[in-house]
Amino acid sequence: MANEETEALIGRVAMRDQKAFAALYRRTSPKLLGVCLRIVGNKTDAEEVLQEVYIKVWQRAEQFAVAEGPAMPWLTAIARNRAIDFVRARKPVADEIDSAYDLADLEPGPEEQAIVKGEGRRIDRCMEELEADRARAVRSAYVEGLSYQELADQHAVPLNTMRTWLRRSLIRLRECMDR
Repeated sequence: MANEETEALIGRVAMRDQKAFAALYRRTSPKLLGVCLRIVGNKTDAEEVLQEVYIKVWQRAEQFAVAEGPAMPWLTAIARNRAIDFVRARKPVADEIDSAYDLADLEPGPEEQAIVKGEGRRIDRCMEELEADRARAVRSAYVEGLSYQELADQHAVPLNTMRTWLRRSLIRLRECMDR
């Protein structure tokens, strides 16, 4: 019933009946505004697009043929197409595009990532050559950032012993890495 009434209103709009046009607007504008809003993204622009949609409806009402299908899909297609045209017509702001080209990619490239992974594997192999407590001390000092005193307390050794452990462990790691 509602679809038949909408089709009848479009038929009267084709005969330039302004009251029928106002009734058609009241009946269909909430749905068509939703279509426009979903595509355009903000209410102000969607309302502007909706106004253009109804101008097209006024101009093309005589082209609507009931035999081709119901009225709402016809109106929705006009709204959808006009909203898409509106979005396409927006020109990007040149400043934003230019600044996007100036952004440096801070992530390492594939070659650098492969080198880092390879170095990481070499360091892991060399760490395995150290005694377990020495390797834990090196990791704690250089990865976790623990101080010599914190390491000495953790391993229950004198401070100078911890310094010696770390110095000798680093020398062994360097020798291993040079091989």
